[in-house]
Amino acid sequence: MDGDYIIGGVFSLHYHMHIVNQHDYTSMPDPLTCTGRLESMELRFMRVMIFAIKEINNSTELLPGIKLGYEIHDSCTSAPVAVHVAFQLSNGLDPEFNTGDNCSQSGMVMGIVGESGSSPSISVSRVIGPFNIPQVSHFATCACLSNKQQYPNFFRTVPSDNFQADALAKLVKHFGWTWIGAVRADTDYGNNGMAAFLTTAQKEGICVEYSESVLQTFSRSKIQRVADIIRRSTAKVVVVFAASGDVRVLFEELLHEPSPPRQWIGSEAWLTNVDLLRFNFGVGAIGFVIEQADSPGLKEFLLDLSPSNVASSAILTEFWEDAFNCRLGKSPAPGEIMCDGTQDMKKLQNPYTDFSNLRITNMVYKAVYAIAHALHKTLCQSIKSVTHCDKYKRIEAKQVLSELKQVNFTQSGYDVSFDENGDPVPRYELMNWQRSDSGSLEMVTVGYYDGSLPVGQEVHINKNLIFMDGLKELPKSVCSENCPPGTRKVLQKGKPICCYDCVPCAEGEISNITDSPDCLLCLKEFWPNARRDTCLPKPVEFLSYNEELGIILATFSSGGALLTIMTAVVFFRHRASPIVRANNSELSFLLLFSLTLCFLSSLTFIGAPSDWSCMLRHTAFGVTFVLCMSCVLGKTIVVLMAFKATLPGSNVMKWFGPPQQRITVVSFTFIQVLICTLWLVISPPTPIKNLNVYKKKIVLECALGSAIGFWAVLGYIGLLAFFCLVLAVRARKLPDSFNEAKLITFSMLIFCAVWITFIPAYVSSPGKFTVAVEIFAILASSFGLIFCVFAPKCFIILIKPEKNTKKHLMNKNVSKEI
Repeated sequence: MDGDYIIGGVFSLHYHMHIVNQHDYTSMPDPLTCTGRLESMELRFMRVMIFAIKEINNSTELLPGIKLGYEIHDSCTSAPVAVHVAFQLSNGLDPEFNTGDNCSQSGMVMGIVGESGSSPSISVSRVIGPFNIPQVSHFATCACLSNKQQYPNFFRTVPSDNFQADALAKLVKHFGWTWIGAVRADTDYGNNGMAAFLTTAQKEGICVEYSESVLQTFSRSKIQRVADIIRRSTAKVVVVFAASGDVRVLFEELLHEPSPPRQWIGSEAWLTNVDLLRFNFGVGAIGFVIEQADSPGLKEFLLDLSPSNVASSAILTEFWEDAFNCRLGKSPAPGEIMCDGTQDMKKLQNPYTDFSNLRITNMVYKAVYAIAHALHKTLCQSIKSVTHCDKYKRIEAKQVLSELKQVNFTQSGYDVSFDENGDPVPRYELMNWQRSDSGSLEMVTVGYYDGSLPVGQEVHINKNLIFMDGLKELPKSVCSENCPPGTRKVLQKGKPICCYDCVPCAEGEISNITDSPDCLLCLKEFWPNARRDTCLPKPVEFLSYNEELGIILATFSSGGALLTIMTAVVFFRHRASPIVRANNSELSFLLLFSLTLCFLSSLTFIGAPSDWSCMLRHTAFGVTFVLCMSCVLGKTIVVLMAFKATLPGSNVMKWFGPPQQRITVVSFTFIQVLICTLWLVISPPTPIKNLNVYKKKIVLECALGSAIGFWAVLGYIGLLAFFCLVLAVRARKLPDSFNEAKLITFSMLIFCAVWITFIPAYVSSPGKFTVAVEIFAILASSFGLIFCVFAPKCFIILIKPEKNTKKHLMNKNVSKEI
């Protein structure tokens, strides 16, 4: 249609190009022609462009006084044909050159609407780009076309695949699917769209089991190979970025041998194609599609076809004959019928008349209006609220291109504008293939996506979804099950990051989240629970009065102290008896007092360590034992001195009488007190939490502070015990009736044996058993002294009183009886 300014149109009315197999190179080849079945959807796109131009020509607000014309071409989805068409539109349409002043630019194309596919759109853009002719596509979604350095003249009313890919990746992540298959068309649309999706999916932690390409022109063996991969795969979710023709050949192959149920995630290019709804295994398919829209008067225009106005157009004639299966205006072939005029468009069931899906159709409508608004800005001026347009104004296409970048208008309730990349604001509806009451598949809108909303709030689902196999339950598609708390993920060698093994956390480590990549080490005073998902305080261990071992040791300690006191009572009541007087009663009472303190000192080792108990337990034990050893040493010296005093001319007893004995005990004890004082002043024992003995428990114990001080205390006790043993051994055969030196020898042997074995036992015993070993050594040596030194005397005093006489003690012949 002629006009003052021309808008070009490029649509894929056919999907096949006639190919000349042989050339003789002696004549010009035949023109490129399109063949195959007429695509009803593309025909509707063409008719919508005509509708929009007629609506603009009838408008009094947009381009008043200017008539737009159009020239529409068929590219048959072929890059060579698209290039040929682009050159035709760029060359101008006037058959002759007019030099007059008052002539319109009807031969100049001011803008081009199309193409539907990304690859043909790229071909068109590269041809018309140097001429600055703007191109506005309604369905070319390849993200590559947003590159303004390569395609500075390209705009589109449909969102870029980058937005759709980002939305689909977020949708897959929303449902928790991390193990997917990827199928793409082997075109610019499919390859670039899938590349954008996989980039976003990788950021979302989604892994791809396989990535395959299909194309409707592929051989069946290639399509069959892709279908077999889908059948054998473990991924239940398949994301398909392809045109409807490419998906159709794949679905037809899967129809021969159905695969296990698959959750299909689709791109706009095929998900809205009603022809694909015949594949029942596609139930539950989901994806984002362009918003539904309806322009007033459009449906009536599309249905306003009759044999009379169809006959003037070869394209419409082809459509009419194919839709009603009849011949129009020419003799029918055998088996065909003539179109008799009874055919009614309103009764036709065809994608052309399916007005439930006017999504991309509205994109064509927007594209025409966008070019018209850019022309309006270039040609028209408003003077006192009156718009004047000059149809004779000579303009260039680059002026329209410049104004197109700034357009911002609302048409039929929908905003139209372009960003710096020529892309609109991304808005989608979430589409779901669901089974209707009749059993057929239908498209149901279940949510939406709005790219203008804040990050994380773009996707909204407001209706129930149906998933694969018609189920309402959300299917799972993961390479490995989630690792529960208490485990960590270990990647499987040679596989994607979504394939992993769940390994329990090591000792002392936990993980408290699902799919934790690492385990966290518990703090020193904490230990994992059985599930290893939380850290609990370690139980504290010390020798307590509430446990059996502590009770037993405390009982023996108290019993030993009580026994010692009872012995002292017996000695006190019989203090005038010969056997008590003969054994240095003063040192005996002092020894019993020190033994009582030794037994009681062991009680300081039981219970939770504190500052005072740690200092008291070692010093009290050290001082009382030295007091004990000093008394034993004094008694041993007295025995030796007494024997020597019986020799003629000996007066040694005057050198070791009671005063000297007291001084000896006090002196030896004072040295130990001095050692303990220095120990406490320089580096005293302190309570600590020992975390090294056990992994799962804390041992409360007393740190020695100064190890030298501790071993000095023990060493001094050992030195006195050694002297006592040496002197007792020398005096063991003295000829008296009651040889106390022999009893002291036995007690010292027991004492030394206990403390010699104490050292390795003390060093090797863990935790509270270290304290138990020390208490045992104290009790054993104390019981050894009281039983060896005092038990024989108490036996005579209480059981054999007849032997408790001076005569019996002086009688050397009865010494063997004792």
